[in-house]
Amino acid sequence: MTNELVHQEKNELLQAIDLLKQKQWIDLTHTFGPNSPHFAAFDGAEFKTLFDHSDGFFAQQFSFAGQYGTHIDAPIHFVPNSRYVDELDLKELVLPLIVINKSKEAQLDPDFTLCVQDILDFEAEHGEIESDVFVALRTDWSKRWPDQLAFDNKGEDGNNRTPGWGLDALKFLFTERKIKAIGHETFDTDSAIDYKKRGKLAGEYYVLDQDTFQVELLTNLDQLPPTGAAILNFVPKVEGASGFPVRSFAILP
Repeated sequence: MTNELVHQEKNELLQAIDLLKQKQWIDLTHTFGPNSPHFAAFDGAEFKTLFDHSDGFFAQQFSFAGQYGTHIDAPIHFVPNSRYVDELDLKELVLPLIVINKSKEAQLDPDFTLCVQDILDFEAEHGEIESDVFVALRTDWSKRWPDQLAFDNKGEDGNNRTPGWGLDALKFLFTERKIKAIGHETFDTDSAIDYKKRGKLAGEYYVLDQDTFQVELLTNLDQLPPTGAAILNFVPKVEGASGFPVRSFAILP
C-alpha cells in the first residue's frame, strides 16, 4: 500500500471520528454503587478504599456480582460450553439500534409482555426491522432508579411485577428478522408474569442460546429515536466472566 493511500485512509478515519463527535451521544448506563438496585439473589456491591492521598495515591477495591448495574450478559451466563465476555468480538458490540417504545403500556400494566403483534405494529410505522441490529425494549422502568423497592415492584403476593420480552417475540426477532442482540431496562429479559408462569427465565435462556449477548438495566432510552441510532457497549476484558458492568451509549443520527 502506497504512503498516499495510507494517508488517505487515515484522513477518512479521522473524518469519521470528527463526524461522530459532532453527533449527540446519549449515555445508556446507570451510575451504580453499594446501595444501587440489584438482583435479589446478589449481595450489594462493596467499595473499599485501599490507599488515600495521605499514602501518596488513591486506590480502591470493588466487589460486586458480574451482573450488577447496567451490565452485559455473555452466552455462558445461561448456556454451558458457550462464550464468555472476553470472547465477544469487538465489532459485535457496536450495532445499529432499534428502540421499541412500550413505556405507556408498561405504566398502565406492569405485567406488560412484548408480543409479536407489538413488533408488527412497530414495523407498520417505522419499517421492517433489519438484520444484525440491537433491539432495545423501552419501558421507562429505568426511571425508578435508584429505588430498589420501586424496581422490584412487588405485588400483594410478594412476587415482582415487571415488564419484559415475551418468548414468542424474541423468537420472531431472532429467527424472522435475524437481529443480533437485545437490551432492556429491567433486571430480567422475561416479564415477571412470564417467569412465574413458566417457572424459568425462558426468554433469557433463548437469547443467550443464540450465541449472542444482551444488556440489562439500560437507561435513557426515552432520549433515543425508534431507528437510526447506533449503540456501543464498552466492557472490560475479564477472563472467564459470565457478565460484567458495561458502559453502553448511543450515537444519534
